[in-house]
Amino acid sequence: MVNNIKSIKAREILDSRGNPTVEVEIAVNSGIRARAAVPSGASTGIHEALEFRDADPKRYGGKGVLKAVENVNKIIAPELIGKDILNQEDLDQLMIKLDGTQNKKNLGANAILGVSMSIARAAATAQNMTLYKYLGGSEATLLPVPMLNVLNGGVHANWQGPDFQEYMVVPSGAESFKEALRWGSETFHTLKKVLKEKGLKTSVGDEGGFVPTVSSNEEPLQLIIAAIEKAGYKPGTDISIALDTASSSFCEEEKYLLRTEKSELDSEGLVEKFVSLTKKYPIISVEDGLAEDDWEGWKILNNKLGHKITLVGDDIFVTNVKRIERGIKEKIANAVLIKLNQIGTVTETIAAVKMAQKAKWSAVVSHRSGETVDSFISDFVVAMGTGALKTGAPCRGERVEKYNQLLRIEEELGDNAVFAGRKAFER
Repeated sequence: MVNNIKSIKAREILDSRGNPTVEVEIAVNSGIRARAAVPSGASTGIHEALEFRDADPKRYGGKGVLKAVENVNKIIAPELIGKDILNQEDLDQLMIKLDGTQNKKNLGANAILGVSMSIARAAATAQNMTLYKYLGGSEATLLPVPMLNVLNGGVHANWQGPDFQEYMVVPSGAESFKEALRWGSETFHTLKKVLKEKGLKTSVGDEGGFVPTVSSNEEPLQLIIAAIEKAGYKPGTDISIALDTASSSFCEEEKYLLRTEKSELDSEGLVEKFVSLTKKYPIISVEDGLAEDDWEGWKILNNKLGHKITLVGDDIFVTNVKRIERGIKEKIANAVLIKLNQIGTVTETIAAVKMAQKAKWSAVVSHRSGETVDSFISDFVVAMGTGALKTGAPCRGERVEKYNQLLRIEEELGDNAVFAGRKAFER
């Protein structure tokens, strides 16, 4: 059978932070070969599927992934060899059953995902299709609004900047993805000039955004507004702002400790802070506004702002349909962040997107802070038609490659390409 798997081989490679991650290469009887590399997060939710690490202090500070590689080569591969690559769901389910746990702690989500992604890529090639068309069908024509993380804080900046983890520019007023990317890039470079003029640092964090030392969590918003205007664009009309506060990272004993401002807030206090900021600045999206288990706080946030802006759950949902289903029932948000490695298979990730879309929620596909040059998510976001993508600043090769792949897809689609624009954030 030409589409049956001939071999599966995993190897240990390095991600964008210089830490080990898993790469999987698959060979098919037809001669097709495909490869996929798995990203890794720094700001991870406690409910995410397990990323298998060796914990051997003599190798990579304990971050090696030789055990995950072995799990692919010695446990997963023998079970999948001879199977048809066109049966993605069956193969994903086989690996899930082979692991036998809720959070993939036996084999590791990084081991399983590498295989799952490489199967999808091989299958697309076997069908003589692009990956986005194979996963999304003929209706896969929607290009996402890029959410460019231009200013970093929190864990991504080693706590050298603001408490909030990501400040993003969102060029939703553009007419095409290509134009939106240009607007975002121009604003990014203008922001560098603004920071230099103010004597602030222009070194970049894990996701390519600048890491200035600021006196408050509001100051970055003022800097970004200045950059948008100086670049020749209108804040709120051409380019808006999105936040990923990653509130779990500064939540201790049900209190939110804002180190930069030397303040301590409860859930309602932090919600009021967001209400105030959205009145002063053109913020159209807030991700992880409350901590991953602060369900009651999330309800307050959604009641206050859910009718005005996009409220994205990341750590609280971790791309898990059971947690997303609870969120929908309890009305705690109106959008979910989608990360393949949070759940561990392509099939489960697709199910999470479809659940959100069925509930009329937004879905935002996202990279991780530890990335590779693999551009799988660029094809995936077009395939799923979510209309929004987070993949960092227009800086650092592993981030830029995702944007470049979307430029290729938009060019290939030609007149059929549709840019999501402002509709992606309409409430």
